[in-house]
Amino acid sequence: MKGIVMNLLAEMVETQLGLEEWNAVLEEADESGIYTATLIYEDERLLNLVGIISQRNNIPASDLVFAFGQFMFPAFYKRYPQLIDAHANMLNFLESLDSVIHVEVVKLHPGAITPGFKPDRRGVDQLFLKYESDRKLCRLAEGLIDGAALHFGHDYTIVHEPCAHHGSDHCGLLVSLA
Repeated sequence: MKGIVMNLLAEMVETQLGLEEWNAVLEEADESGIYTATLIYEDERLLNLVGIISQRNNIPASDLVFAFGQFMFPAFYKRYPQLIDAHANMLNFLESLDSVIHVEVVKLHPGAITPGFKPDRRGVDQLFLKYESDRKLCRLAEGLIDGAALHFGHDYTIVHEPCAHHGSDHCGLLVSLA
């Protein structure tokens, strides 16, 4: 996991739960909380922090990961608006995740390991994304989609089937504009 993701988690917790809570989480995790944006950290470190935040605040981990995705989208937009502004709507943006966005992410952050998103346009208002990642952070992807919908001003529905958490080799995210 790139340090920028670790820093965004810190920013979210500090913003939504307070600096004292973030410091308590770091103490429990035996972490310094100092992450270099360009370095790669073990995924387990992020997952451990999420688990501690979840337990301390009685927030299901899945909901916390979704909220993190929601938080990440505007944070990424603030840092890289040109990667998002080039798209007329949310589905066009989502369609470009692998072919444009992740290519640029790897250029900006060498060594970043991005998930795979294979798009299948099912209509002008519908897109199926095949999400593939050993990390199984499909709820993070859902949160990012929700953040994108808010950014682009779209109402939408999402059907998440199949899911890697239920034995599939990938997750399917069918996004439909309302």
